[in-house]
Amino acid sequence: MTALSAPASSNGARLKRSLGLWAIVGLGLGYMTPTVVFDTFGLVARDTNNVVPLAYTVALIVMIFTAVSYGKMAGAIPSAGSAYTYARESMHPNVGFLVGWTALIDYMLLPMVNCLIVRSYLEAFFPSIPGAVWVIVYVLFVTTVIYLTMRGTSNVNMLLLIFSIVVMAIFVFMVIVQLAGGAGENGVVTVKPFFHNGVEFGAVLAGATIVCFSFIGFDAVTMYAEEAKTPKIMPKAILLTVVIGGAIFLIAGYFTQQRFPDWNEFAPGGDMQYVEDSTLPIIGDLVGGTVLSAVLTAAGFAATLASGLASHASVSRMLLVMGRNNVLPQKFFGYVNPRTHTPTFNIVLTGAISLLAVAFTLEMIAAYINYGALIAFTFVNLSVIAWFAIRKGRRRTPKDIFNYIVMPVIGTLLTGLLWVNLDGHALLGGLIWTGLGFVYLLVITRGFQKKVASFDESQPVTGFNKVSVDD
Repeated sequence: MTALSAPASSNGARLKRSLGLWAIVGLGLGYMTPTVVFDTFGLVARDTNNVVPLAYTVALIVMIFTAVSYGKMAGAIPSAGSAYTYARESMHPNVGFLVGWTALIDYMLLPMVNCLIVRSYLEAFFPSIPGAVWVIVYVLFVTTVIYLTMRGTSNVNMLLLIFSIVVMAIFVFMVIVQLAGGAGENGVVTVKPFFHNGVEFGAVLAGATIVCFSFIGFDAVTMYAEEAKTPKIMPKAILLTVVIGGAIFLIAGYFTQQRFPDWNEFAPGGDMQYVEDSTLPIIGDLVGGTVLSAVLTAAGFAATLASGLASHASVSRMLLVMGRNNVLPQKFFGYVNPRTHTPTFNIVLTGAISLLAVAFTLEMIAAYINYGALIAFTFVNLSVIAWFAIRKGRRRTPKDIFNYIVMPVIGTLLTGLLWVNLDGHALLGGLIWTGLGFVYLLVITRGFQKKVASFDESQPVTGFNKVSVDD
């Protein structure tokens, strides 16, 4: 198999190579939504016995190995795509289909995660209004916007990212001042956020599995391979996205843990809902009162809304590609409204699924999303072995053995540690979803007698892409 070439859009135009290294890194960080560290902080602090930074350190180590594998595959197959593209090209189209099918869990549930986070923000400021009201208002707003236009822009993403990071920097500065003044229990510098009596490695791994959710989005960098000024920058862009994103999470997590050494501060009266949903508004209020809470929430809201629009558009678009290629029923999923030029049925369906945020918590949805993410991360590591060591025969020198066998094997084993600690309900539900995908694959390939169609989310079918298309 050969690397895929950059496809043309529906009107014959191709994606413009206009994105430099830092523009791509900025897009990756925007997808990761840095403020999510505050959203899940109470939940992770509870499950790890107050060593959130250690959980992020473990997750970052796993992500670095996986990011190196992503970089190798992006350099070998410089086309827009992700884990399912690499699995399809390096292993087999059927394997790629199942990886992509499983990744649909991420796509379908990410809009719901953004809805849950926004709901928790607004509930914190307007506790008298039922959360269901905010869910309905948010879903209607996002669905309407995407219904009317699906065009995205990297400039807006970058502005929202800068705003979020500046607010986070102000927050960290305020916490340092408070720690120096005697807040917390251990001063500014200590190892207690990483280790103290009562910390169990199994609990840390469970926490790392949860914060794995925070890194979801770094792999979206691969979607811009066809718009990079040169494909050679993609491996560096992927690794920088993970390292910089991980550094942001670590710094914010460390100082937040120092300021709040006991997660019970977020659960007044033993109310667990305060840690199962976003703790960002509570953190802001306890550090800087109503003003900082409002500003920090605004930063989180802006980043979450941007992520919500992008994820809603992305899943609607992937369903459209699947419909166009007859992977899903074409009449429904492949429909494009002639007036708005958007896949309106898919957009409304995604909005309807997002309404389920009324009945779920962030912890529950994050666990299901992590199942899809861990499938993707595992198969990207395996794809390196399949592509380089097996297909290309690069296994004869110590350097090749280290790069294309040892490194991805370590990445796979480290990802396996997170698999072991995945929530049991999420694992069962995910396996059922993957099983349904296998049965569906049997049907559409007529018992593997027919080649399965691809459903690359970046395939241009409406002229839309996550960044501007040069029409």
